[in-house]
Amino acid sequence: MKDLGAKTMMFPMPVLILGTYDENGKADAMNAAWGGIADDNQVWVCLAKSHKTTKNIEQTKEATIAFGTVESLKACDYVGVVSANKEPDKLEKTGWKITKSANVNAPIFDAFPLTLECRLVKVLDDEKHLFQIVNVVADEKILDADGKVDLAKYHPIIYNTADHGYYEFGKRVGNAFSDGKSLA
Repeated sequence: MKDLGAKTMMFPMPVLILGTYDENGKADAMNAAWGGIADDNQVWVCLAKSHKTTKNIEQTKEATIAFGTVESLKACDYVGVVSANKEPDKLEKTGWKITKSANVNAPIFDAFPLTLECRLVKVLDDEKHLFQIVNVVADEKILDADGKVDLAKYHPIIYNTADHGYYEFGKRVGNAFSDGKSLA
């Protein structure tokens, strides 16, 4: 074993695309590298105060959170490296079509087959934003016959903090709450 020191190494790290509206109703999106499940119906995302998206969330208290996909990788990276504070029309370069969420004051981007519609619960430690999931919107193309997300049809990407790479999910290797019973 080799010590690597205190580093941000948690796998998988989802590629989160936050959608918001500004005070004029203009859509914005950003790629957020730090976030995850907080509770049964809550997620958290770490957002610096300097982001346009953070300012939008402070005003509306709502956002959508989508998951980057293999098909949208370049545009996902673009909305992470280009700030709406400097390039207010950055969404035009993504080619994403925008639909207003039916449940929160935030945009849904057609490029993402799975989107969480969220309301801000509170901000922790000045940067960790805790959101309540109000609804999940899924494209029927990624659902199985029972209406559940089928990862064979859906191609989310993950971020590797160690090498700054994007990776596609792999194959199914087991069954939760089942395979371990053979050791009982």
